[in-house]
Formats: sequence, C-alpha cells, structure tokens
Amino acid sequence: MNGDRESFNELVVRWQRPVYALAYRVIGREEDARDVSQEAFLRAFRAIKSFRGQAKFSSWIYRITLNLCRDWMRRERRRPLTLLAETPDISDAGSAAPTVEDMAAQRDLGQRVAAVMAQLPDEQRSAIVLKEYHGLTFQEIADLQGCPLSTVKTRLYQGLSVLRRELRSAGVPVPTPPARHGRAASRTPKDAR
Repeated sequence: MNGDRESFNELVVRWQRPVYALAYRVIGREEDARDVSQEAFLRAFRAIKSFRGQAKFSSWIYRITLNLCRDWMRRERRRPLTLLAETPDISDAGSAAPTVEDMAAQRDLGQRVAAVMAQLPDEQRSAIVLKEYHGLTFQEIADLQGCPLSTVKTRLYQGLSVLRRELRSAGVPVPTPPARHGRAASRTPKDAR
C-alpha cells in the first residue's frame, strides 16, 4: 500500500501543474481552480484501481478535472471570470530582453483573449484549451469530451473563428489561418497522432 501511495505521489508531482492550469483556464479563478485540482487528485486516488491503462493517465486526470470544472460552473451558475492566456516568450535567444512595452502589449493581448474565451460555450472553450494549451490530439479531446472526432474539430474551428473575429474587431492583428484544400490538406502530423 505504501508503494501505491508513493507511485501516486509521483503522478501528482508530475501532473499537478497541468491539472491546475487546465482548471484555471476553464474556471478562471485561482482559488476555485486549486480546489478543483485538489478534488481531481483526490478522486483519482480513490479510483486508481479502476484505471485500466487503456488511456493515458493525463487523459484520465484531464477528464476528471473537466467534469469537476463543469460541475463547479453548473453549481455556481457562473461563467469563467478570466482565462489568461499563457504569455509566449517574445524574446529570441539572441535578442535583448523584452521591454516593458512588449510585456504590457502581451498582457493586454492575453486579457483580450481571455475576455473572448470567457464568452465561448464551454465545449468550444474546453476544446481550445485542450488543443492549444495542453497539446492534446483531436482524438484525445474527443475521448475526453465524449463526442465524435468531427464534433471536436467543429467546436475548435468555430471557437477559433469567433476568437479571431472578435480580436480583429478590437483592432488586434490576427494572422489568417492557411486555406484548406480538402480534407487531406487540412491534416497535419500533429493532428494525425
């Protein structure tokens, strides 16, 4: 039994930050995200014997976390406050450190993205968070959300379209996604995983 606890503690150490980040991006409140992530690990610990290893541990713990986030939002009858986007590293290896203006612009962009993300339906927001921030494949997201692969792709496309449109209307320059030429052209190696 002690070995099981040690193994589970290793999983917690490995996954606590990604689980918290997922909860925070979905809920948008630090304290509530902490509570949800702790509850996710507590539920995972209690149910670890039912984990058959057919899916990755990350998929299993993300599913628990997403379900808890949905329960929290239903219970609180709230939309997320903010979904602060991770600020990409705007400095190249050979360039100088970012200026205060650069950091302020990144923070402003993150806040604009967060405001639009908070208005998206839960399923679209979750699909974007799982794909863009956590790097899950479409199939992994479909498994987590319990829906067909095509539904995940539609949710992601619609959510990103709204995000682009709203950012453009706010005067934020947004790159246009590459044109799609049939199904085969729209697949990338990352999508095929």
